[in-house]
Amino acid sequence: MPIAERPSSIAHVKPLLDRLYSDFNYPDSAADPIQIVRRYERADDREVVGFCAASLAFGRVGSVLQSIERVLSVMGSAPAAYVRAFDPRRDGEAFRPLVHRWTRGPDLVALVSMMRQMIDRSGSIEGFFVEEYDPSADDIGQALDRFSTRALALDMKSAYGRVPRRPGVCYFFPRPSAGSGCKRLNLFLRWMVRRDALDLGVWTRVSPAKLVVPLDTHVIRVGRCLGLTRYVSPGWPMARDITASLRRLDPADPVKYDYALCHLGMMNACGFNRSQRDAHCPLRGLCRPHARTGRPSRRPSGRR
Repeated sequence: MPIAERPSSIAHVKPLLDRLYSDFNYPDSAADPIQIVRRYERADDREVVGFCAASLAFGRVGSVLQSIERVLSVMGSAPAAYVRAFDPRRDGEAFRPLVHRWTRGPDLVALVSMMRQMIDRSGSIEGFFVEEYDPSADDIGQALDRFSTRALALDMKSAYGRVPRRPGVCYFFPRPSAGSGCKRLNLFLRWMVRRDALDLGVWTRVSPAKLVVPLDTHVIRVGRCLGLTRYVSPGWPMARDITASLRRLDPADPVKYDYALCHLGMMNACGFNRSQRDAHCPLRGLCRPHARTGRPSRRPSGRR
């Protein structure tokens, strides 16, 4: 994986990143799936809706929001209770017509069924996750790896009937050890673990200091522009590298800057490798908008 030079110090960006964080730290600062999760008041509903919403957070924002709403219309007003009582054979048919990009109805049935199995076994998705969480680890990478591995060992036959060689539900459970940036799982963890005006703080047994930034095209672009990473190809090493840079600015809560960095990129204010350079960027003067030396993989319009 190509590595570029990273500045020896990034302390000079902290004041403007803190200001950017403050500017975006209110519930309706930008269209985002977390706004749907926030509609629910119960912690167990927020956990279930958050997992569904983060799992579907790939593609254009408008399409993502519509797909989440369609799934929730099936679950009704009490999503956690729906999941606890879910029977794939009895209830799965309602998901069959639903499609989100390459995700099909049976994949959603499998996802809901696996959530039920996690809750049945451990009391909550958090309980299932922390069974393999080591608070002394550098970050949540190993716990994420084990979470996905254990999730994919749960029963899928009741959802698929004849389980495909690589069922579509696998897309919801990537692993850092396979090189994935695990963007959607890290996004879910950010929502659940952090607490501020945006993030929900539903979970209590995972430290915000251990989180890793949800890596997407927008965070990559701004992170490269600011010199937050030496890597030029997306994946787990880049996600950890950007997080390491942000941890130097806030060791207790490095991922606090993620939402602002992402939406700065989504607003097209960043001039990374663009003719506009940084003329409209709030971080103007701190970055290198023509510094790109490599090409990340395909560029999505929303968060992946």
